[in-house]
Amino acid sequence: MKDNYYAVIMAGGVGSRFWPVSTEQFPKQFHDMLGTGETLIQKTFSRLAKLIPHENIFILTNEKYNDLVLEQLPQVKQDQVVLEPAMRNTAPCILYASLKIKKLNPDAVMVVAPSDHWIENEDAFVDNLSHSFDYAEKENVLMTLGIQPTFPNTGYGYIEYNKTDINAIKKVLHFREKPDYETAKTFLSSGNFLWNAGIFIWSVKSVTTAFQKFQPSMYALFESGYDTYNAQGEEAFIDENYVKADNISIDYAVMESADNVYVIPATFGWNDLGTWGSLYDKLDKDENSNAVVNAKVFMENTTNNIIRTDKGKTVVIDGLDNFIVVDRGDILLIYPKDKEQEIKKFMTIVPKQ
Repeated sequence: MKDNYYAVIMAGGVGSRFWPVSTEQFPKQFHDMLGTGETLIQKTFSRLAKLIPHENIFILTNEKYNDLVLEQLPQVKQDQVVLEPAMRNTAPCILYASLKIKKLNPDAVMVVAPSDHWIENEDAFVDNLSHSFDYAEKENVLMTLGIQPTFPNTGYGYIEYNKTDINAIKKVLHFREKPDYETAKTFLSSGNFLWNAGIFIWSVKSVTTAFQKFQPSMYALFESGYDTYNAQGEEAFIDENYVKADNISIDYAVMESADNVYVIPATFGWNDLGTWGSLYDKLDKDENSNAVVNAKVFMENTTNNIIRTDKGKTVVIDGLDNFIVVDRGDILLIYPKDKEQEIKKFMTIVPKQ
């Protein structure tokens, strides 16, 4: 491990499409969604800790999840939890964390990674990350890990790289918005498009310079509090000023404008675990293609479902196909899998339990 290596785990999301398990009070990153005995944020931390010292891993989250972070990651100290007093998308919180790390170590290189993704073959992930760190340490670059697309997915953004580039690290030409199905098919057939997984690697010098160039007002706002970072006065400064930052993603704020962006096509399996259907894809299935988490099940004429309950619940089903069945506390969800994108609306419709 290298003392100059740092990580920022993004853990502020609500995961509304995983309702009713994921709620505003207890989002999906703090749940054991896969039934492995570890929550998603615990798995992410242990994966990054294979390359990065524990004390150099920061958790970026909303202040209301502070206690959950400390409870689930006992190896993390309070000063490693970077708290957002307001939701302002990914650019402001990444700039804030980058400046905090820069003040601690101006030679730092860092990875920004979501807290709630599934990654198969963690050794390959660490290898890809290590190559990215090596390159970002030597060059003024903004790196990302792109995922080899396996089907024309319309739910992800895409990264287009130079088709003639024979190097392992490829120059990014464009970031593309989530496409329609026909466009996604052309991306897949062209062979030089990757899914954007939201995993970024750069030196603190490179990323803060990029913010200074492309988001000068945001940079000036956060830089004005530099003397308070990692010291007394930081919390008061952030509470007063964070809300003034533009609500904008890192992709829009920096990555789409910069000309020093490079990508490594990932060699590990990946899933963003964004919906019940994506979780279903990663779980073991029975002979009738049913995926079960926690429940004790008795089923007849039942196929292609995902069934998740609290531990110890017995579920009896007959004649159900392609449904999501989730029992959590006082809420039972029975919903068609092909309408899963609509589940999030119930988070605001159904009274909080």
